[in-house]
Amino acid sequence: MLNSTFTAPDLTTFTGLNELGLTAAGQHLSETKAEILCHVTNPDPWCRTCGEVGVPRDTVIRRLAHQPLGWRPTVLVIKHRRYRCAYCRRVWREDLSQAVAPRQKISRTGLGWALVGLVCQHLSVSRIAEGLGVSWNTANEAVLAEGQRLLIDDPTRFDGVKVIGLFRNESVNRV
Repeated sequence: MLNSTFTAPDLTTFTGLNELGLTAAGQHLSETKAEILCHVTNPDPWCRTCGEVGVPRDTVIRRLAHQPLGWRPTVLVIKHRRYRCAYCRRVWREDLSQAVAPRQKISRTGLGWALVGLVCQHLSVSRIAEGLGVSWNTANEAVLAEGQRLLIDDPTRFDGVKVIGLFRNESVNRV
């Protein structure tokens, strides 16, 4: 690269948090894992019921497994606010749907890493769980659900396919 342009180091961009709607605020590295403190990049304090602006009530911390960085499991420590509407009294949290599916413990980036590891690199679920720093059951359930969502539930997965069949190699079956 003769005329490459460099920018200042940015943990948010390096770890792919900008694609998840998160911004890195700090990091903690240990021998066993890396933790990245994050917050929601674009908070939305508006009440979905009445449209009034909510009042920050408190902060909730959510921990998500993320794709491994530097040969160690990476954990996103997300601090997100809980709001309360002064008008209708509704309580809600900042939206994390861009970063994680409901009730999941692994970020969308972590799930992408796990699927690539399973399908392309032939990693076992045990190795994926170790890389993410989660239990085997957590990794297996998340990978199966994401594979179902991306592959099996896709109605266009056979678009352009004309024939589905098996190739029989005659030389293998000869004695």
